[in-house]
Order: sequence, then C-alpha cells, then structure tokens
Amino acid sequence: MATSGDPRPQAREVVRRHPGHPGAWIMLAEAELDAGDPRAGEAACHRALALAPGHPEALARLGRAQWMLGRHGEAAASLRAAAAAAPGHPGIALWLGHALEDAGAPEEAALAYARAHALAPGEPQIAAHLLAWRRRLCDWRDLDALGAQVRAAVRSGHAAVEPFAFLAEDASAAEQLQCARRWAAPVAASVRPLPPAPARPADRPLRLGFLSNGFGAHPTGLLVVAMMEAIAASAAAGLHLFALDPDDGSRVRQRLGEAARLHALAGRDDAQVAGTIHQAGIDVLFDLRGWGGGGRPRVLASRPAPVQVNWLAYPGTSGAPWIDYVLADSFVLPASLAAHFSEKVLRLPRCFQPSDTTRGLPPAPPRDTCGLPADAVVLCCFNNSYKLNPRSMDRAFRVLAGVPGSVLWLLSGPGGADRRLREQARSRGLDPARLVFMDKQPHAAYLARLQLADLFLDTHPYNAHTTASDALWAGCPVLTCPGGTFASRVAGSLNHHLGMPEMNAGDDDAFVERAITLGNDRAALADLRARLVRQRRDSGLFDMDGFAADFVAAAALMARPQYPAGSAHLEA
Repeated sequence: MATSGDPRPQAREVVRRHPGHPGAWIMLAEAELDAGDPRAGEAACHRALALAPGHPEALARLGRAQWMLGRHGEAAASLRAAAAAAPGHPGIALWLGHALEDAGAPEEAALAYARAHALAPGEPQIAAHLLAWRRRLCDWRDLDALGAQVRAAVRSGHAAVEPFAFLAEDASAAEQLQCARRWAAPVAASVRPLPPAPARPADRPLRLGFLSNGFGAHPTGLLVVAMMEAIAASAAAGLHLFALDPDDGSRVRQRLGEAARLHALAGRDDAQVAGTIHQAGIDVLFDLRGWGGGGRPRVLASRPAPVQVNWLAYPGTSGAPWIDYVLADSFVLPASLAAHFSEKVLRLPRCFQPSDTTRGLPPAPPRDTCGLPADAVVLCCFNNSYKLNPRSMDRAFRVLAGVPGSVLWLLSGPGGADRRLREQARSRGLDPARLVFMDKQPHAAYLARLQLADLFLDTHPYNAHTTASDALWAGCPVLTCPGGTFASRVAGSLNHHLGMPEMNAGDDDAFVERAITLGNDRAALADLRARLVRQRRDSGLFDMDGFAADFVAAAALMARPQYPAGSAHLEA
C-alpha cells in the first residue's frame, strides 16, 4: 500500500544532520508513530530523552507509543509526567485521558479530558472527547453545551470529529454524513490504491472477504458465525475472514475458522493486511468495523478489493470514497435516509442483522443470586452506559414510577456511573435501590440472566443492536422508539421483521404508556412473551439458511460489473 506525503524520510534526514538535538528525535518519533510504527517511535523517544531528560514533548510521544503497543499503565505514567512538566498543554492532557481510559482509571481520565477542555475550550475535537467520556460515566454536566459545540463544528466543517462517538449525539443523518466525510477525507488523501485485481473468471465461485477485529467471542463474531456456517454448507461462495484480533481461544473463533479460511493478521501493519486481501483475489470485501474501535480505514482506502461494503458493525454511513455499498434493509435504512449515505444502498428482504441461532439457552439462575426481588416486574436495559442519556433514562424513570414495585436492571458502567444513575433516580423521587446493576458476564451466563427480565426498555438515539437481538433470542420483548438515523432504527428493524411492530413506539409518551400498561398487566406480559417465542420460530428473523442465501445473492449483485448506482432492493 503506497502512501503520499510520508514524513519519515525528511525526519530521518534531520536526525542525520543533527543527531545531538532532542527536537530532531522528537520529530522522528512523531513521524514513526503517524506511520503506525510504535516500536520505532518508542526508540526515537528514548534517544530524545537521553539528550533532554524530562522533555514533555518526548514523554508525551513515548506515552503515545506505549499506548499503541498496549502498555497502557506505562503510557499513563509517561503522560502523567509529561502533563506535570507542561501543565498548560491541552494536547498532552488529551492523550493522558486516552491512556487513563485504557489503564482502567475512568474518573481520572475524565479529569484529564476536562483539563484539556479548560485549556482549549474552543477546540471541538477536545470537547467531543470530553462529551463522549462523560456519557460513558453517566456524568451529564454540560452535555447540552458540549453537544451543541460539537454539532456546530460538524455542520461548519470546522473540525474532524470521531464518527462513532457522534452516533450517540442527537444529530440528524445529514450531520452524521458530514461528520463521516470530514473524518474520511485525510485518510483518502494519504493513501494511494493498489493496482486493480484481475477480473474474476466466469467459472470461478464468488470470493467474499470480511475484515474485522471481532472474530471471536465478540458481538461481531456472535452475530455472523451461524450465517458463515450456512454459507459454507451451501458452498455458494468462498469465504475469507481477515482477522485483526488475536485468537481468543473461544468456540466462536474455532467455528469461524472451520466455516471459512481465516487469515490471522493480528499485529500486521496496514500494508500487510491490504496485501493479504489483495492477493486472496476477493471479489466483495465487507468492512465489519467501519469507524468503530479497532477499524483499519487505511486498509480499505488502499482498495484491496474491487467492491467494498459497509455492513453490520458501524450503524451509519462511512462517508468514505473507498466504500461502494451499504448493506441494509428497508426499515433500518428507508428511502428517506438514502440521500444521507455516501454509499449505494442495497437492501436485504429481511433484517440486515444476522444472529447465532445455534445458541442454546442455559437455565435462568435464581432471582436472588442476581439481586432481583422474587416477585417484581423486571425492566431491563443492558446497553452500554454511553447510550443511557438523560432522555432515555427519563423515559425509564417514568416507567418505574408508573409500575409500582418494579426494578430496572442495568449493565454496570465504568467508574462512578452506577452511583450517578442512582442519584438521578433519587432526584426523581424514586428509591435508588430499584436500580439493579449486573457486571459483564460470559455470553452464556448473560443469556441465562436475560430470561429473568420481563421487558427491555431501549435507548435513543443509539439503540440496542446486538443486545436487542440477544434479548429477543432469550424471550425478552424489546420496546423501542425508532428515530431518524440508522443507529436509532436497528431495534425497530428487529421488531418489524419479527412481526411485532406494536413494540415500535411512535414517540416517548407512547413508549412510556406502552411500558406502563404492560408492566401493570402480568397476563398481557405473559401473552407478549409467548407470542415472541412463536414469532422467533416462525417469522424468518432467525432463519440463517434464508439469510445466507439472501446475503450471497446480494454479494453477487454487487460483484457484477457496472451494477447500477443508487438504491436497490433484493427481492425475496
């Protein structure tokens, strides 16, 4: 993969001319880190620090190198030292926040982000990091002001804001497109495409590639494994998985490796990953990460496959010129949203999200072992804490108030998130003990616990996605309120294709009214759950053989030369 504007040759020349100048080594460290070589960057930092012990810029880059190498505790220590040496430097405070996140110090990370924002209050990228981290901690101070600052920067094109975090903002689909395009532009400008692969011979089966860092006991792996097995059993296409994550030893990883050719690429640089994909002769490459954590946009930007598709993991537009299609369905991405996607839209006749339908449901544990009252109605929301915004929690608190004796079961969040949510409940006149928190569990144990919940209360504007699928599989109905973006319509798509559209509320008041009605009528709840079990069996939502056939047909359409532009439906 060729890049343009590589600063390393110039930096190496400066070091050659001025080997005793710490600034030259700092410049080289920065160039190596930007090129994705943290070991070379770390070595350059140590040379700089040997010449100028305690130099804050060298310490900051050393921390960045250690962070890139996964040595998060060391990174935090280096960046703390850099911040102490340069207390007025907002960039160092920002990188300290990143390191502290990964070092398991969430509250200290929040303080670092707040310090960076105080030093540079007009910088929207720093505001975006503070905003995203406060959402994770359920710290709702200044959310409206920070959100307004970030959205204004996106609309004006003033700054690049990380698109994944922006999905949690109450922004329009048009703003999400602006955000993604602005983020993608420098990547597109810095990477030159690989030479085109030879055209596929007419008699060669289709080769489908999938790029992800989630090929294991991870939401992505859990969603796709049964579909992969169904495609492999049909021999309808050749499957290649390009795994950026190490082998986690899980049964899911083993099953994926049995269904497809799995290329283990953990630790490989972008050029090596792109080269492996290119050499495999992939016809259609599915990006299963997008702008989510651990994505490799430079790999996709080098065009290792002739057709590249945004699917499954990133619930929005890529805004990237190197992505040709988005694979969706008619509910999650209706015609009204297509203009706000940079990709051509191809819609499956069923929900775009597959699921592992081979999973068994372990017996539910006793309620008291989970901290749940024996006879209470159990409302739940196991979405990540950054989705539990004031609007979503206000709806949930209104439902708690309207269903006497009920409890709300939540996934425990980082730092003081649980305490802050209990404080919010108290401020609304609710007993904070009615919020019950569950630590993260192995998947089987999580599914077992889900069977104890009576009703899942979704969030807005970022829905439950894999979490909603898990709840439905475990027999827990999901109540949602579909919105105007892809990320806010995924749970609604699951309900729609399940044949339970009444669980898609029109607005917040209808959401609360429906939840309160069900919560106060045990018979109606029991009937709803029984209907869910029937629809789970009969609707086709969990028919992975059918999904596999539709998926391969969609890939074949996209692989056709000169396939028409614009939106299209794949007929059932």
